Amino acid sequence: MATEFSDQNFDVEVLQSDQPVLVDFWAPWCGPCRMIAPLVEELSKEYAGTVKVGKLNIDDSPGIAANYGVNSIPTLMIFKGGEVVERFVGVQPKKRLQEALELAK
Repeated sequence: MATEFSDQNFDVEVLQSDQPVLVDFWAPWCGPCRMIAPLVEELSKEYAGTVKVGKLNIDDSPGIAANYGVNSIPTLMIFKGGEVVERFVGVQPKKRLQEALELAK
């Protein structure tokens, strides 16, 4: 299951992670976010142990979203070593996300 990221755990879970991290910036009221949610869960299971996959609700943690310039959701970012190495805006095909995750590993 995808991890829930928040203001409280973002630094430790994402920025200090020794694994690449896929963060799905989303909100409950966002239709495309709900469309991509099952895909994020699939990736969480597929990459368990090699890539951390989680979601950050921008309504609950607006500071983090603003800090990373999230203007549209869903926005998915891959972090490695505390830095953003890839960024996707909008619903993405699974294959495109898998290719990016493979490069980040």
